[in-house]
Amino acid sequence: MLNLSNHRVNDEIFQNYPLKTLRAMPTLQSGRKLGRWMLFFLFVGLVVMFLPWQQNIHGEGNLTAITPQDRPQTIQNVIAGRIERWVVRDGDFVKKGDTLLIISEIKDEYFDPNLPQRLDEQVDAKRGSQQATVAKIQALDGQISALKTGVSIKLNAARNKVKQSEFKVMADEADLEAVRKNYQIALDRLDRFEKGYQNGLFSLTDLESRRLKVQEDRAKLTSQENKLNVSRQELLNAQLELGTIEAEFQEKLAKAQSDRSSAVSYRAEADGEISKLRNKISSVDIRRGLYVVRAPQDGYVVQPIKAGIGETIKEGEPIATLQPANPQLAVELYVQAMDVPLIQTGRTVRLQFDGWPAIQFSGWPTVSVGTFGGQVAVIDAMSTTGGTYRLLVRPLVQEGDQPWPPQLRVGSGVYGWVMLDDVPVWYELWRQLNGFPPSLQQEPKEEKGAKK
Repeated sequence: MLNLSNHRVNDEIFQNYPLKTLRAMPTLQSGRKLGRWMLFFLFVGLVVMFLPWQQNIHGEGNLTAITPQDRPQTIQNVIAGRIERWVVRDGDFVKKGDTLLIISEIKDEYFDPNLPQRLDEQVDAKRGSQQATVAKIQALDGQISALKTGVSIKLNAARNKVKQSEFKVMADEADLEAVRKNYQIALDRLDRFEKGYQNGLFSLTDLESRRLKVQEDRAKLTSQENKLNVSRQELLNAQLELGTIEAEFQEKLAKAQSDRSSAVSYRAEADGEISKLRNKISSVDIRRGLYVVRAPQDGYVVQPIKAGIGETIKEGEPIATLQPANPQLAVELYVQAMDVPLIQTGRTVRLQFDGWPAIQFSGWPTVSVGTFGGQVAVIDAMSTTGGTYRLLVRPLVQEGDQPWPPQLRVGSGVYGWVMLDDVPVWYELWRQLNGFPPSLQQEPKEEKGAKK
C-alpha cells in the first residue's frame, strides 16, 4: 500500500511544477479554522433567533398639545373696524388681557357720539305709550267682568231647564223599555197559545183574548215612543235656548276679549321695543369696549395677518396667530388602519424627535439611545383623509428615560413606535417575510400610579 506524507508530495509538486496559484491555496489547517468560525457564527445566529423581540407598530406625526386650548389659535376681532394702531410686534409675549390692536368704527349707525342719550329718549317715549295701554286693558277687564255677571243668571236658568228635560227623557226611556218588555212577553205568550190551540190545549176564545192583549200592548208601545220623542224635542229646544244664550254671551265676550288682546299685544310690542332699545344701549356700550382687541390667554404673537394702518377688517376675520405659552405637549402619531385594532389606550410608545440624534432598535427598546417614552392617550374613532388613524401620545417617563426636551416646539416632526408583545426573533422574521400583522396576546396591564 502506497503511503506518502503530505509534506513530501507537496515538496515534489512545488519543485517540478512552480505554480503560484497552487502555492496561494490554503492549507488544510486554514479550512479547519474557517469551519470553526462558521460553526461559531451559526451557533450565535441560532441563539439570536431565540432571543425575545418586542413587536411594534411604527408611525409618523408631529408635536401638538394634549388640550385644544394649548394649540395654536387665530385671534379674531368681534366687530368690523378700521385698524388705528398695533400695540405688539411679531414674536412678542403677551399675557391674558393685554392690548394687541386698536380699531375704530366703520358703520354709520354707530357714528353718533350721543347715541346712548338718543336711545334713552326713545325708551321714555315707549314707556308713556305702555302706561296708556295698561289703563285700557284694565277698563276692558271691568267690561268683561260685568258681562260674565249679567249672563250668569240666564245661563243657570237655561241649564236647569235642560236638566229637567234630560230627566224627563230618562223617565220616558225607562217607561218605553218597560212597555217594550211587556209587548215582548205578550208576543211570547201569543206564540205559546197559537201552538196550544193547534194541539187542542186552548180554546179559540182564549187565543183571541191573547191576540187582543198583544194589540193593546202594541198601542201602548207606540204611544210611549211618541211620548219619548216629544220629550227629546223639548230637550233639544232647551239646549238650543241655552246655546243661544251662550252664543250671545260669547259674541259680546269675544269682542271685549279681542279688544283686550289687541291692547295686550300693543303692550307686549311696547315691552319688546323697550327691551330692544335697552339691548341696543347695552350693545353700544359693549361694542365701544371691543374697539380694543385683547389677548385671550398667555402666549406668543405669531404672523400678524393684517398689518397696515387704516386697513379695514371684517367681523370674525383672523388678524394674527397666538401660540399659548407652556402647552402640555403631546404627539400626533398616524398609523395604518390595519394596525389600529392592535393598539389600546395605555400602550407604551418610543419617540424620536426631529433634531435629536437617536439610535433606535425597535425590537430592543432598552438598548435604544436618544429616544423618549410616551403612552397612547387617545385613539381617534375615524380615519383621516389619507386613510390613517391618529393617536395622541402623552409623555411617559419610565425608569432610565429622560423627560421630553424643553426645546420642543409645536409642529416638529416625530417618528414613533408603539410597543406590543414580546416574540422570538425567528417568529418576527417569519412574520415579516410572510407579510403578517403583529400578534396581540392580551391587553396591556394598567401601569401602577398611572392617571386614568
